[in-house]
Amino acid sequence: MPKKKPFSAGRVPLILFLCQIVSALDVPLDPKLLDDLVQPPTITQQSPKDYIIDPRENIVIQCEAKGKPPPSFSWTRNGTHFDIDKDPLVTMKPGSGTLVINIMSDGKAETYEGIYQCTARNERGAAISNNIVVRPSRSPLWTKERLEPITLRNGQSLVLPCRPPVGLPPAIIFWMDNSFQRLPQSERVSQGLNGDLYFSNVLPEDTREDYICYARFNHTQTIQQKQPISLKVISVDELNDTIAANLSDTEFYGAKPSKERPPTFLTPEGNESLKEELRGNVLSLECIAEGLPTPIIYWIKEDGTLPVNRTFYRNFKKTLQITQVSEADSGNYQCIAKNTLGAVHHTISVTVKAAPYWIVAPQNLVLSPGENGTLICRANGNPKPRIGWLTNGVPIEIAPDDPSRKIDGDTIIFSNVQERSSAVYQCNASNEYGYLLANAFVNVLAEPPRILTSANTLYQVIANRPALLDCAFFGSPRPTIEWFKGTRGSALHEDIYVLHDNGTLEIPVAQKDSTGTYTCVARNKLGMAKNEVHLEIKDPTRIIKQPEYAVVQRGSKVSFECKVKHDHTLIPTIMWLKDNGELPNDERFSIDKDHLVVTDVSDDDGGTYTCAANTTLDRVSASAVLRVVAPPPTPAPIYDVPNPPFDLELTNQLDKSVQLTWTPGDDNNSPITKFIIEYEDAMREAGIWHHQAEVSGTQTTAQLKLSPYVNYSFRVMAENSIGRSVPSEASEQYLTKAAEPDQNPTAVEGLGTEPDNLVITWKPLNGFESNGPGLQYKVSWRQKDGDDEWTSVVVANVSKYIVSGTPTFVPYLIKVQSLNDVGFAPEPAAVMGHSGEDLPMVAPGNVRVNVVNSTLAEVHWDPVPLKSVRGHLQGYRIYYWKAQGSSKRNRRHIEKKILTFQGSKTHGMLPGLQPYSHYTLNVRVVNGKGEGPASTDRGFHTPEGVPSAPSSLKIVNPTLDSLTLEWDPPSHPNGILTEYTLKYQPINSTHELGPLVDLKIPANKTRWTLKNLNFSTRYKFYFYAQTSVGSGSQITEEAITTVDEAGILPPDVGAGKAMASRQVDIATQGWFIGLMCAVALLILILLIVCFIRRNKGGKYPVKEKEDAHADPEIQPMKEDDGTFGEYSDAEDHKPLKKGSRTPSDRTVKKEDSDGSLADYGEGVNGQFNEDGSFIGQYSGRREKEQAEGNESSEAPSPVNAMNSFV
Repeated sequence: MPKKKPFSAGRVPLILFLCQIVSALDVPLDPKLLDDLVQPPTITQQSPKDYIIDPRENIVIQCEAKGKPPPSFSWTRNGTHFDIDKDPLVTMKPGSGTLVINIMSDGKAETYEGIYQCTARNERGAAISNNIVVRPSRSPLWTKERLEPITLRNGQSLVLPCRPPVGLPPAIIFWMDNSFQRLPQSERVSQGLNGDLYFSNVLPEDTREDYICYARFNHTQTIQQKQPISLKVISVDELNDTIAANLSDTEFYGAKPSKERPPTFLTPEGNESLKEELRGNVLSLECIAEGLPTPIIYWIKEDGTLPVNRTFYRNFKKTLQITQVSEADSGNYQCIAKNTLGAVHHTISVTVKAAPYWIVAPQNLVLSPGENGTLICRANGNPKPRIGWLTNGVPIEIAPDDPSRKIDGDTIIFSNVQERSSAVYQCNASNEYGYLLANAFVNVLAEPPRILTSANTLYQVIANRPALLDCAFFGSPRPTIEWFKGTRGSALHEDIYVLHDNGTLEIPVAQKDSTGTYTCVARNKLGMAKNEVHLEIKDPTRIIKQPEYAVVQRGSKVSFECKVKHDHTLIPTIMWLKDNGELPNDERFSIDKDHLVVTDVSDDDGGTYTCAANTTLDRVSASAVLRVVAPPPTPAPIYDVPNPPFDLELTNQLDKSVQLTWTPGDDNNSPITKFIIEYEDAMREAGIWHHQAEVSGTQTTAQLKLSPYVNYSFRVMAENSIGRSVPSEASEQYLTKAAEPDQNPTAVEGLGTEPDNLVITWKPLNGFESNGPGLQYKVSWRQKDGDDEWTSVVVANVSKYIVSGTPTFVPYLIKVQSLNDVGFAPEPAAVMGHSGEDLPMVAPGNVRVNVVNSTLAEVHWDPVPLKSVRGHLQGYRIYYWKAQGSSKRNRRHIEKKILTFQGSKTHGMLPGLQPYSHYTLNVRVVNGKGEGPASTDRGFHTPEGVPSAPSSLKIVNPTLDSLTLEWDPPSHPNGILTEYTLKYQPINSTHELGPLVDLKIPANKTRWTLKNLNFSTRYKFYFYAQTSVGSGSQITEEAITTVDEAGILPPDVGAGKAMASRQVDIATQGWFIGLMCAVALLILILLIVCFIRRNKGGKYPVKEKEDAHADPEIQPMKEDDGTFGEYSDAEDHKPLKKGSRTPSDRTVKKEDSDGSLADYGEGVNGQFNEDGSFIGQYSGRREKEQAEGNESSEAPSPVNAMNSFV
């Protein structure tokens, strides 16, 4: 979509503009502008720098250029003017600079060898081509030589030299036999980069008389062969016999048996060697060793590691290849040859040089008179290239002087240009390894505005859809654009309208009142132009009565209704479809106004019927399903499946088809309805059968379409109404010829893993889809928003390629094309990817905090510029932490919490804060690479809240009528404590609760003594703290006063209980013993009665007792008299649990937030959806209950012992 801008735009760079954002490289050659606009020449097409021609064909040297007026062309050859008029064999194509040299009629290609350069010239300047070196290809014959037979004993090493003739371009070498079959190669036998055939050790199986080296010259499609070499490998005994028979007829290497030996290198020689390669090429290093047993080759880089994804091993690891080599790949590489008897090393010192390559290539510059501009030409290489400037093909040092330009190294600065400043400049960057030449023109134009959109154009748009009104314009300086509605309307503003850079006015949501006449006005300092267009808004087309789902029986009638409402000025076309296709051509289907009627419905009529209403502006549709049902069929007689076909035969065997013939088996009383043909690819998937075709049951032959490079076998199955037969026996095998691939890889993606790379991945073709041997992929890429040429590399059958040195997070166009030894697949479609992301550069600004309550705060921030994100924006992340006192900071590390908000959200909520605390936070932007810098820390305070329960409560020093309470303050006061509240009440022997006493205690106290209590009485205490906000959670405890002063025992620490020694004395009295016996007897009787009732199905009424005495820990305090309800435990005699914190009327429930949590971020206790809203639950941390002491504070007694026993 074109870039949008506000209507009130200021002065912008002066560029030419036509219909959309146009590169400054071209003046728009619209027919309306051709008569008076000029443009310097631009070379659009030229032959390659190193141009190797076929001497059997005419020579065509390309040179195409454009400009206004059309340029004229001239040529130089070997630095001097090439007068084509004097050579009858040389012609120039009309309207072009392309040369055609007719050597087919009379001439030799060698005559026209040389360095050619084309010049395209018009009144605005001259552009030149590269130096085109024209050389004819050569495929010379091998020098005749006599090759003596070679006889070796088993185990010796051998090198069979190839030494091909020097051709242009160099030949491709391979070894074959007389039958044109490639010779098998292995770790023991392999071909070197120079074409020689190396044997680490020979075996008797190597004996043959037809070792032939072939040289293939691709340019002329010729193959030359060397004389065959004869090799005989014999054992020591055979060799001695040969020596005895005729010593002089054999090259004799010794008669001793070859023993096992450590490796030595056949190539390269010595311990060290040098290798130089150019940047961007493939570095190939080779080490081939001999030895017995056969050595294995290993590779290492002495001062680093081999680059991942660019390193490949060829020729059984004897060749190391590094693709896209760069200066970083320079260094020492070591190959190691090992066998069981030892190892040998060779070091190859690699130096990577570089021909010039662009850093910033000069770009065409279009200016208006009086403006300024620059041409920049920056290149790099190894060694550093020299930069030279030319103007109109002449070195700038000797070119006519231009006061508007100033040369500063690789930059030409233009100031106050005039029309005479127009010219074509050439930048030449060169070193000893090559050169770069770029043309860039400076075109000075002064043109008043012109509007190219046709006047009074009518635009019709459906209501509530966007409307785009065009205003294609041209001018230099670049005009500003204004839009007006009506004859006297004011300029349209950005609040409702959007003005695009190409002049188009966009109405995002067009309404009925948008109808009218709009005027586009273009202005620059040279004048003004305007144009009117008209807009009409139409009502949308709607289906007000849709077809409905229908179930009908076979043979009946069905009708679908479709009523359409539309704008009265538009004429709709109603079309009915079945399963998204045309209706069957059947008289049973009829259309009557708004209805589709189907009579005599059959099973084939079932499906989805769609009513589609089309106008010139919109389209709507509605669908319904028709289901056809029928009574169940009458059961058929039981028959059997057919017998399998037999006698399969293949005839008419062509490259991509074959005819299969078979004889049907018995149909077993049920006619055969069809034959199913399957195939097997014995080359790739032996034993796996695939569907090939189906034919009717009356056919016994089938013409089958085949794929290239597949070893086919076929089988046939017959099918009748009962089922399918077993497969027939397989046919003979048929191997089809190889062909180029039919398709390209799928799932092509480009995604960087580092800031400076682009990882291109794809789903490779399977073996069946390769169509031939040598499957490879041509990977191409270029930046989407630029004029760069495609960069391509051919890789092996892999699924990934990494492009290094890319800019950070830049869109790329990517293509992956399949190829094999036969040729290329069709040109693939380009897909878009991105180079790697880098960490964001800018921190969010203007961070604000709004404290909602004591546990919740809202944070706002300004978004960062999208360009600074340098990746896919994933969201914003808030780090926040609670400020610690100096003592706490020494004890533990400050815990930082993190919340993440997805997408471009600019605010969020912080839950679960500690009341009455100071917090600090910062905000960071997050992309796929990670986090950006943190914003400036922002601090805030939370208000007071209710405190937690006191940390502990102990009862110490019990006496006859007093108890002393000691406690620790709450671990989380959540504010300033104002006071403590103590409530207590007695509990009698039947566990009933007495009157509740309420007591306020100052906040600075941690100890309190209660006096005037009843002796030997159990009390239950409820204790909590308060702040100015309210009461906190309570803690409970129980204790007993002593019987008398003499019976005081030391308190049980933690239990807060005391017991009297007098109870021990009572237990020894006779009357007490008699009483206990009576109680035991009553209990025994009670047990007997319960046992009898249980056997009769009765139930012991424990539940009634439990209901009558509810647990005070869950029983609320009565509001009318301030007392608690009756106390009861779940068991009759179980004492109250010490340390419980059962709620009273002051109970503080679990601290949950009742507010909306829609803006909470992702953290430990919550999760967030894409827009940052909270989808989990938040819960505060419960304070641990601190219970101390025993379960019961009662003194042990026979009664308790008896109850426990029972």
